[in-house]
Amino acid sequence: MQEYDLVIIGGGPAGLAAAIAAKEEGVDNLIIIERGEELGGILNQCIHNGFGLHTFKEELTGPEYAHRFIEKAEGMNIPYRLNTMVLNVDENKNVIIVNEEDGIVTLKAKAIILAMGCRERPRGAINIPGTRASGIFTAGAAQKFVNTNGYLPGREVVILGSGDIGLIMARRMTLEGARVKAVVELMPYSSGLKRNIVQCLEDYDIPLLLSHTVTDIRGRERVEGVTIARVDENRRPIKGTEEELSCDTLLLSVGLIPENELSKNAGVKISAVTAGPEVDENMETNIKGVFACGNVLHVHDLVDNVTTESYNAGKNAARYIKGFAGNGKKVEIRAVEGIRYTVPRFVHPDNIDSFLEVRFRVGEVYKDNYIAVYFDDVREMHIKKRILTPGEMESIKLTKAMFEKYPSCEVITMKVERE
Repeated sequence: MQEYDLVIIGGGPAGLAAAIAAKEEGVDNLIIIERGEELGGILNQCIHNGFGLHTFKEELTGPEYAHRFIEKAEGMNIPYRLNTMVLNVDENKNVIIVNEEDGIVTLKAKAIILAMGCRERPRGAINIPGTRASGIFTAGAAQKFVNTNGYLPGREVVILGSGDIGLIMARRMTLEGARVKAVVELMPYSSGLKRNIVQCLEDYDIPLLLSHTVTDIRGRERVEGVTIARVDENRRPIKGTEEELSCDTLLLSVGLIPENELSKNAGVKISAVTAGPEVDENMETNIKGVFACGNVLHVHDLVDNVTTESYNAGKNAARYIKGFAGNGKKVEIRAVEGIRYTVPRFVHPDNIDSFLEVRFRVGEVYKDNYIAVYFDDVREMHIKKRILTPGEMESIKLTKAMFEKYPSCEVITMKVERE
């Protein structure tokens, strides 16, 4: 058994930022565990720009953004192990790892930061009928083939799902010489950022078919085409609206799932909405000394927000290791009526220095509505928003003065209101 003050599981942007923050707070006996061949995580295959506008005030590609954190972590002599799989984490903060060099090793930690990221939802999770021909990829797999391995997955492409990675791959495949016939979206709105809809679809005249889905896949050895159809308000295909699209490739951008098998084994409480841990203002889960950040917590649209959140996790993990308990009265933050979820889910008012930033997503598109915040039954905030969409994360700041104004508050409620 090897003992560490802090074990960070995941060496992507979340794990790197958390490790750097913990090191800056004086935690020297720490280690990053990464299952991949290099640090940086998913950013290594995201060669498009648009990263770092908030963190560095400039546009960077994914590898450039990751490299800045890798360089800083190495400059601070933060140790890490690559090609190392975490087999289990238990409630006593024992982390069992395995790799070719060391075999199976148990790491005993005082604190753990969960930063495992997320995975793509595959075809089997959405039950598309049709053959099992080659040419069906998740958008992220296709991105790795093109950007990292130098392979072009196909020439005629249909993309199901308008998440950001699907939108980005529509542009990428076009630039590589493929023809993207359509991006098909089940919902009546895109789940991607507006800037990606404009820059990746509209700039290249790629049609976005909202309220549509793929109902069949044709082809034996290789995909030969797909059938698409309009869907009703219950998201069921409308008979008679079918249309055939010939293609040799179908890319799936149908959602991301936080990687929380390890979290569940450790007894971490998981949100039914985000599929990630429920945390407080310190990014701490229901297990004392176990923190979570990044896409393992909830799926982000901007890596800059991942960095901010992960700095917070690393800083507070360091405080926990040094003996700060973070106890006191706990207030629930409840999401209702249009708000899908909030991060954090709970807050200890005594721990707030000046303000608490609460991130959240809405469940549908709203125009000229208000974000309302209630301390118990009293409405404290009423902020008009020109537009709210599920694809873009929102945030508000709850100040220390607000918590002092309502010292007996039991529940903070957030909702969308028309007026």
